[in-house]
Amino acid sequence: MSAIISATGIRIMKCVFWMAAALVGYSYLGYPVWLWMRSLWSPRPVRRNSGHSLKNGLENSLALPSVSAVMVVRNEEAVIARKLENLLALDYPRNKLEVVVVSDGSSDRTPAILADYARASEARTESREGAPIRVRTLLKPQSQGKAAGLNDAIKLAVGEILLFTDARQDLECGALRLLIENFADPDVGAASGELMLGDPASGETGQGMGLYWRVEKKIRELESASASVVGATGAIYCVRRSLFLPLPEGTILDDVLVPMEIVRQGFRVIFDSRARAWDAPDLGEGREFSRKVRTLSGNYQLPQLAPWLLSSQNAIRFEYISHKLSRLAVPFALLALLLSSMLVPQPLYRAALAAQLAFYALSLAALAGLRIGPLSRIADPARTFVILNSAALVAFVNFVTGRKAVWVR
Repeated sequence: MSAIISATGIRIMKCVFWMAAALVGYSYLGYPVWLWMRSLWSPRPVRRNSGHSLKNGLENSLALPSVSAVMVVRNEEAVIARKLENLLALDYPRNKLEVVVVSDGSSDRTPAILADYARASEARTESREGAPIRVRTLLKPQSQGKAAGLNDAIKLAVGEILLFTDARQDLECGALRLLIENFADPDVGAASGELMLGDPASGETGQGMGLYWRVEKKIRELESASASVVGATGAIYCVRRSLFLPLPEGTILDDVLVPMEIVRQGFRVIFDSRARAWDAPDLGEGREFSRKVRTLSGNYQLPQLAPWLLSSQNAIRFEYISHKLSRLAVPFALLALLLSSMLVPQPLYRAALAAQLAFYALSLAALAGLRIGPLSRIADPARTFVILNSAALVAFVNFVTGRKAVWVR
């Protein structure tokens, strides 16, 4: 094939190769290294107030802000009771915490379970048994999407701080208090916790999606160290209620748009790895792939919903482009790398081609569940890398064709 390409064509292919390699390298290595260097020369620590533990008694508890835990669910009968118990067991003054849940057109027993908890909450309040945590519910017969559900939930909420969470993940008992400590710093408008993929007893997994998520969390930690995080962990983050702006209808990535709106108002969004939520590391290939396609489709949607993200109004525009948008270009850079290395008849590019083919072969072996000895350590991350970039390609097709990514459980 390379024999029919002119010398000019080969030079062009070389340029394509190195530009594509630079983009991939910057997205996964260059940007994190730059963040690390910035955190060294320009650190910006958070001025936390760590005096709000239970051992300090009622006096410090009275100084804590009121919190509304808000959540939108759909057809979560299998986990919603456990999640509510998890929230009700948080280490936080019971008279300072409420739970607001919107059922978005659920067709299973979710509305009935929520109604039972709401009635029990009201009964405890009327009988004045202890200091109950109030559970408020809104049962919507028709689905209007997560964004509309969150807007409705926040209209019902009364807390000074909003805690956003999802139905599936369990929060550690002290996670909310740890996040609240960050709001002693007047510059902090939102604080994101850490999502752990694994089991609290055995620890976080280091394979597959778990490895990818560890890298992602390290980037968020470095962003937070000297500026603001681009987005938050949807399973566990807090926001000052006074800074929340209603979400546009159909917003996919509320956990990116809400924090970015806070940055736009001149406040920081920080990442606190001490506050943790736990989730299963493997939800099944099909479900995990669909979830990733939806997330990446949301990255395409955001500049349409909020064009200011690409303007000077966005104080972390460089970080937003580097963290979110460059990832969308990586699949095309990978295709360009493969094609250009095929067409340039020189040893360096032939070696690059062989390395790429070997990498993709390892990913296919991992997808097929083949045991290949020590190479499995490489094959599993290769599989995850290929799946994520394949999801990005599907998200691009959705964006071009106008196909909407639905909200999946």
